[in-house]
Amino acid sequence: MTEPAGADPGRPAPSGGRGYLRIATEEAFAPPELITLGRDRIDKRAYDDPGFLSLVGYYAGARSERAAFVFDRLQDLGERRLADMDAAGIDRQVISLTAPGTQVLEPGDAAAIAALANDRLAEACRRHPERFSGLTAIAPQDPAGAAREIERGHRELGFNGVIINSHTKGEYLDDRKFWPIFEAAEALGTPVYLHPTSPPRTMIGPLLEAGLDGAIYGFAVETGMHVLRIITSGVFDHFPALKLVVGHLGEALPFWLFRLDYMHAAGVKAGRYEAMRPIAAKPSEYLRRNVWVTTSGMAWEPAIMFCRQVLGPDRVLYAMDYPYQYAPDEVATQDSLPLSPGELKAFFQTTAEEVFGL
Repeated sequence: MTEPAGADPGRPAPSGGRGYLRIATEEAFAPPELITLGRDRIDKRAYDDPGFLSLVGYYAGARSERAAFVFDRLQDLGERRLADMDAAGIDRQVISLTAPGTQVLEPGDAAAIAALANDRLAEACRRHPERFSGLTAIAPQDPAGAAREIERGHRELGFNGVIINSHTKGEYLDDRKFWPIFEAAEALGTPVYLHPTSPPRTMIGPLLEAGLDGAIYGFAVETGMHVLRIITSGVFDHFPALKLVVGHLGEALPFWLFRLDYMHAAGVKAGRYEAMRPIAAKPSEYLRRNVWVTTSGMAWEPAIMFCRQVLGPDRVLYAMDYPYQYAPDEVATQDSLPLSPGELKAFFQTTAEEVFGL
């Protein structure tokens, strides 16, 4: 995208004398080519998954003020995005491919769109190195190819993590066929951001009929379950250094820590499920050791402080959820958290720098 003459490519110091940068870590984009593919599949009724139709059909259709706002800003990696960041006081965005990303496509199209999106995002990061960082999009449909793209994103494009928009046509990452993705991410020390998408066909029915399939609830239910599948399948026993980042304050899992530990132990002891076998630690321990949560869309002091208490302050970091929840007043809300200056700097800046290698 073309920048206006005289555009300032960076903001190297905190604005407003705060003493810390505000780094927003779950900020979305979509290349026009992906939008076109989605619209084409809807127009031709080539993909009738109800979650895809609900999510992509709404935003790509742009029939409301909200949809038009999000749709326009998803495609911008230049002047408009920077202006929105400036207006909200955001110093840097960690940008990733929006849901459902590549994961509703056939393998060939998915890999091509992932590579295109990565190249496009890398260009924007090179133009604005002080403002933009990127996460590598992949096509999990081809795990070996996805692992190669993770390495390309890390070594050649300078990206700082991997984005996976939860399930891939109803398949989950606890399936060992996907583990080359985890192997590559662990080997490179690069985090995997597990972002929500619409629940799959086998899950979405009661949520969709009540209008609860999206960010209001369905995203959290589906993605929280995905995180639990990763934990209880033993992924972190096989990849103990793997870093997983989850938005929306952990998709409600921090609230369930006590019950997760109790019922997981009871389930293993009972031998009720073939899939539920012993793992080396309690579910809560993996959440405190391998998982970080961001505040995307959750600018609510009681919940933020609770997560800091039960997960650890070094496990909670700031995100906005741009452009889906662009609310500059929520930035001020989180600036006002009852934290010391050093704790605020960690929350907004240094934890993100450590986790993502910024």
